[in-house]
Amino acid sequence: MDVTGIVLAAGAGSRAGGPKALRTAPDGEPWLAIACEALRDGGCREVIAVLGDEADAAAGLLPRGVLPVVATDWYQGQSASLKVGLAAAATSNADAVLLTLVDLPGQTAAAARRVISAGVDHPRGTLARAHFDGEPGHPVLLGRDHWGAIAETVSGDQGARDYLRKHLTFEVDCSDLGGGADSDD
Repeated sequence: MDVTGIVLAAGAGSRAGGPKALRTAPDGEPWLAIACEALRDGGCREVIAVLGDEADAAAGLLPRGVLPVVATDWYQGQSASLKVGLAAAATSNADAVLLTLVDLPGQTAAAARRVISAGVDHPRGTLARAHFDGEPGHPVLLGRDHWGAIAETVSGDQGARDYLRKHLTFEVDCSDLGGGADSDD
């Protein structure tokens, strides 16, 4: 299965005191690099980073080979970033995208591999989502057959959550892998 990774990293991070795309782990590694590498090491052939607020500074933190795209309307919420990411992925031959958020610095490549494996039998029609201790989280696998409908239905500061609730979505238990909690601090 051909999977493109998408990291949503466009927001201003108002609750966090600034753009999360510019945050770093205690060892100094940028959260943006951590998210991109988790997707790449987890099985994504290519990775797209959707940037917005402070896009130029964030682009300088991207690992080599990651495609930066800018959501110029990032201030309208996560849906704007998701639409830009899906549009960028649509230019590839990918069967699916694996979506994550920049503010999950504990997320691992193992979680990405596990969620991707849930979609192997029906790659273009698959919807799969990591769950951590019974709660939905990231990464999320969106088969290509769903991209158009998702882009049409998302709005505001919500991603594909409502779409995933309405459609059959594989719940992939990743509790043993950690990394499901976002960081707003």
